[in-house]
Amino acid sequence: MIAIENLCKSYGKLQVLKNISVRFEAGKVISIIGPNGAGKTTVSKCILGMVLPDSGDIKMKGESVLNKYAYRSQIGYMPQIGRYPENMKVRQVIGMVRDIRKDVSAVDEELIGLYRLEDIYDKRMGALSGGTKQKVSAALAFMFNPRVLILDEPTAGLDPISAEILKCKILKERKKGKLILITSHIMSEVEEVADEVMCLVDGSVKFYETIASLKKQTNEERLSKAIAKIMNEED
Repeated sequence: MIAIENLCKSYGKLQVLKNISVRFEAGKVISIIGPNGAGKTTVSKCILGMVLPDSGDIKMKGESVLNKYAYRSQIGYMPQIGRYPENMKVRQVIGMVRDIRKDVSAVDEELIGLYRLEDIYDKRMGALSGGTKQKVSAALAFMFNPRVLILDEPTAGLDPISAEILKCKILKERKKGKLILITSHIMSEVEEVADEVMCLVDGSVKFYETIASLKKQTNEERLSKAIAKIMNEED
């Protein structure tokens, strides 16, 4: 569904992405992992069109998306830290985004209900806790029934019950044939929802495998131990 071909990106002398080529298929949850500064966020932002690569290409369903915009309507994005106008009320933020996306006739308000966001509709965004802002971000990401979801550390700041609600939603959307890309440092959560893991180190793909394959290669039952063993062996 999404093909990344020979993607390179530098900021000054720092090469953030080094000739990355991978393919992400629909109907899968793929976790992008790696140490800080490995290039995880840059890959996501290139797919979103927020960062333009120096070279290479990104294709969705066989068509290049570079310097194009219409394809973005097919993507739902949940940033690690949502930035919203602090004086706007929750209902105003949700209403504003819905007005922008008038092309979508049927909206998905399941997370609005599960997170009981109606109860805080009249609160200003600046008065919300980080976890509550995350709930708003999650609701907006899923709201317009996108075919691709990009979730950046989605459970960061969420309480255990809210995190469980989001994980269940992710698995539900996967069953509908959607592609879901998740960046995360929490391996136990990756193991719960992901089908495949792509590990970036210093801007390059260290490995891209199914969770089952990683466990089989290392003879480990836990994903965190399997990944640690692979990283230690290759070091």
